[in-house]
Amino acid sequence: MNKEHELFATKEVEIRFSEVDSMGVVWHGHYAMYFEDAREEFGKKYDLGYLMMYDKGFFEPLVELTFKYKRPLVYGMKPEIYIVYRPCDAAKIIFDYEIRDPETKEIFATGHSIQVFMDKNTYQLVLTNPEFYEDWKKRWEVSA
Repeated sequence: MNKEHELFATKEVEIRFSEVDSMGVVWHGHYAMYFEDAREEFGKKYDLGYLMMYDKGFFEPLVELTFKYKRPLVYGMKPEIYIVYRPCDAAKIIFDYEIRDPETKEIFATGHSIQVFMDKNTYQLVLTNPEFYEDWKKRWEVSA
């Protein structure tokens, strides 16, 4: 994909007291929540929200989620979560993430996720791209 046509979004978060341990460092389980917040922000920006996909008849469960920690996030920080869409021909939605300082761009963590399509009525995995997703990829001119 052409780098200047890359689909991305950013979401600023504020590290709350309830998200840190006794050392003031974010508990690792919250990184999944931050990435989820970024996916929701991406969905708003590019019309690929969960409720829209549900209305089309699909769930999009995560089948892979990885994190790589570079530096600790601590109470009071306001990092941004940068999310970028990675095109794929398969029936998957793939994202890469960076949690970074919005001013210096210093990276605190990186991540990757893969979601698949599941029919909401039969709970069966969908092995081909749903029509709405193919239309979405054409609209935004993204392909692998």
